[in-house]
Amino acid sequence: MSLWPHSNTIQSGAHEEIMGSIRDEDHAFASQLVDRQGTFRSEYLDFERGIRVGRLEVEERLTQILKHRLTERYGVRMICDRWGRGVYWQWLCWVPEPNKKAKPLSAGHNFGSTKFYVTIDREHRVFHSGMQVERAPKHPAEKWPLTVEHDWDWHVLLKALSKDALPRHLSRLLSEGFRIRVGAFASRTEYTQNTWDLNACRRKAQRFSAKAWGGFQLFWPMPEREVQATSGPELVNAIMAVFAEVTPVMNLCMYAPCLQETRSGLETGSFLDELSAT
Repeated sequence: MSLWPHSNTIQSGAHEEIMGSIRDEDHAFASQLVDRQGTFRSEYLDFERGIRVGRLEVEERLTQILKHRLTERYGVRMICDRWGRGVYWQWLCWVPEPNKKAKPLSAGHNFGSTKFYVTIDREHRVFHSGMQVERAPKHPAEKWPLTVEHDWDWHVLLKALSKDALPRHLSRLLSEGFRIRVGAFASRTEYTQNTWDLNACRRKAQRFSAKAWGGFQLFWPMPEREVQATSGPELVNAIMAVFAEVTPVMNLCMYAPCLQETRSGLETGSFLDELSAT
């Protein structure tokens, strides 16, 4: 089963997967308990079922913990979205609202906007955290009428891949242990430091099928054994460290860049060094 949403309703065997915005705004800033009491637990990342969000108190939910932390860090509203249903969800994201609202054609949905995300690759039993840019099909279909618009961040990403700043950031992050996936969701190519090829990545992004959903992900891979050996509060800190590292890349991919960047090493360096050494 793909970890990427292909439509509003996705069939996976006998189960339906539903994608949509989370509407518990009343809980978005629910007291300092949200991330001060260390209530998130590593076992909520379930490598058999997904990311547990249901049947938890608000201060235990990764959705609200990270929304609170991101809003506090960047000073802009974050829109939380997800793919999944019930108690366990498969993919979570946080969309910076100023970039989304600036779009003249696509402000009504989250698909066209760069986002922070987390997911569990259940096939390889690896937890991912990082940033994502999506591309819808170029032509409408009966099953899925939405198409990529001119104001989608995908076009900003393609232009940035041909300049100097974005490839420089990508090369640095790959050397630190990050990975990149790009292309149609059904046939993505993954790059590590040892396999990185900027020209091939650019071609893949430009040429995958016009009929397919696809995208670009820059993420930190955390194997199951490392997740299980890490406390909940440490996992939250690790995710936030990853998000800080990918922030410059996100700004370079946005229609309207809106995220304040932390100074290199001030907040994230030592923690990512520890993760790399694991």
